[in-house]
Amino acid sequence: MRMIDRTVKFTCLLAGAGVFALGLVVSAAAYDGTNCKAPGNCWEAKPGYPEKVAGSKYDPKHDPKELNKQSQSIKEMEERNAQRVAYFQKTGQFIYDVKKIPTN
Repeated sequence: MRMIDRTVKFTCLLAGAGVFALGLVVSAAAYDGTNCKAPGNCWEAKPGYPEKVAGSKYDPKHDPKELNKQSQSIKEMEERNAQRVAYFQKTGQFIYDVKKIPTN
Protein backbone atom coordinates (compact mmCIF):
# COMPACT_ATOMS: atom_id res chain seq x y z
CA MET A 1 0.00 0.00 0.00
CA ARG A 2 2.90 2.36 0.71
CA MET A 3 4.27 1.90 -2.79
CA ILE A 4 0.96 3.03 -4.30
CA ASP A 5 0.91 6.14 -2.10
CA ARG A 6 4.42 7.07 -3.23
CA THR A 7 3.53 6.46 -6.85
CA VAL A 8 0.44 8.65 -6.60
CA LYS A 9 2.39 11.44 -4.90
CA PHE A 10 5.17 11.24 -7.49
CA THR A 11 2.66 11.26 -10.36
CA CYS A 12 0.85 14.30 -8.94
CA LEU A 13 4.16 16.12 -8.41
CA LEU A 14 5.28 15.31 -11.94
CA ALA A 15 1.96 16.46 -13.40
CA GLY A 16 2.12 19.72 -11.45
CA ALA A 17 5.65 20.41 -12.66
CA GLY A 18 4.55 19.72 -16.23
CA VAL A 19 1.63 22.14 -15.98
CA PHE A 20 3.94 24.81 -14.52
CA ALA A 21 6.51 24.33 -17.30
CA LEU A 22 3.77 24.44 -19.94
CA GLY A 23 2.49 27.70 -18.45
CA LEU A 24 5.95 29.24 -18.69
CA VAL A 25 6.35 28.20 -22.31
CA VAL A 26 2.90 29.49 -23.30
CA SER A 27 3.37 32.84 -21.55
CA ALA A 28 6.79 33.34 -23.15
CA ALA A 29 5.46 32.53 -26.61
CA ALA A 30 2.29 34.65 -26.27
CA TYR A 31 3.92 37.98 -27.18
CA ASP A 32 4.96 38.16 -30.82
CA GLY A 33 6.63 41.62 -30.74
CA THR A 34 4.63 43.09 -33.61
CA ASN A 35 4.17 46.45 -31.86
CA CYS A 36 7.86 47.12 -31.17
CA LYS A 37 9.25 50.41 -32.47
CA ALA A 38 12.74 48.89 -32.41
CA PRO A 39 14.18 45.61 -31.11
CA GLY A 40 13.67 45.71 -27.35
CA ASN A 41 11.58 48.91 -27.46
CA CYS A 42 8.08 47.50 -27.08
CA TRP A 43 6.55 49.92 -24.56
CA GLU A 44 3.17 51.33 -25.53
CA ALA A 45 1.04 53.86 -23.74
CA LYS A 46 -2.41 52.79 -22.67
CA PRO A 47 -5.28 54.00 -24.86
CA GLY A 48 -6.17 57.60 -24.01
CA TYR A 49 -2.67 58.47 -22.69
CA PRO A 50 -1.47 61.62 -24.49
CA GLU A 51 1.61 61.75 -26.72
CA LYS A 52 2.78 64.89 -24.87
CA VAL A 53 2.43 64.84 -21.06
CA ALA A 54 3.10 68.55 -20.46
CA GLY A 55 -0.19 70.38 -20.03
CA SER A 56 -2.28 67.20 -19.80
CA LYS A 57 -4.00 65.78 -16.75
CA TYR A 58 -0.97 63.47 -16.30
CA ASP A 59 1.44 66.42 -15.94
CA PRO A 60 2.81 66.33 -12.36
CA LYS A 61 3.37 70.14 -12.30
CA HIS A 62 6.35 69.95 -9.95
CA ASP A 63 6.96 72.94 -7.71
CA PRO A 64 10.47 74.37 -8.32
CA LYS A 65 10.92 74.90 -4.56
CA GLU A 66 10.29 71.21 -3.92
CA LEU A 67 12.69 70.19 -6.69
CA ASN A 68 15.47 72.36 -5.26
CA LYS A 69 15.20 71.08 -1.68
CA GLN A 70 17.70 68.27 -2.18
CA SER A 71 20.29 70.38 -3.96
CA GLN A 72 19.95 73.04 -1.24
CA SER A 73 20.42 70.47 1.54
CA ILE A 74 23.49 69.04 -0.22
CA LYS A 75 24.97 72.52 -0.50
CA GLU A 76 24.39 73.14 3.23
CA MET A 77 25.94 69.74 4.07
CA GLU A 78 29.05 70.56 2.05
CA GLU A 79 29.38 73.90 3.88
CA ARG A 80 29.19 72.14 7.27
CA ASN A 81 31.75 69.57 6.16
CA ALA A 82 34.09 72.36 5.03
CA GLN A 83 33.82 73.97 8.49
CA ARG A 84 34.56 70.65 10.21
CA VAL A 85 37.59 69.96 8.00
CA ALA A 86 38.96 73.49 8.42
CA TYR A 87 38.70 73.28 12.22
CA PHE A 88 40.25 69.78 12.21
CA GLN A 89 43.18 70.93 10.08
CA LYS A 90 43.72 73.94 12.33
CA THR A 91 43.47 72.17 15.72
CA GLY A 92 43.70 68.42 15.08
CA GLN A 93 40.41 67.95 16.94
CA PHE A 94 37.29 66.81 15.08
CA ILE A 95 33.97 68.25 16.24
CA TYR A 96 30.89 66.87 14.50
CA ASP A 97 28.37 69.47 15.70
CA VAL A 98 29.17 72.65 13.77
CA LYS A 99 27.44 74.78 16.43
CA LYS A 100 30.07 73.64 18.97
CA ILE A 101 33.02 74.76 16.83
CA PRO A 102 34.57 77.91 18.36
CA THR A 103 34.36 80.95 16.06
CA ASN A 104 37.75 82.38 17.09
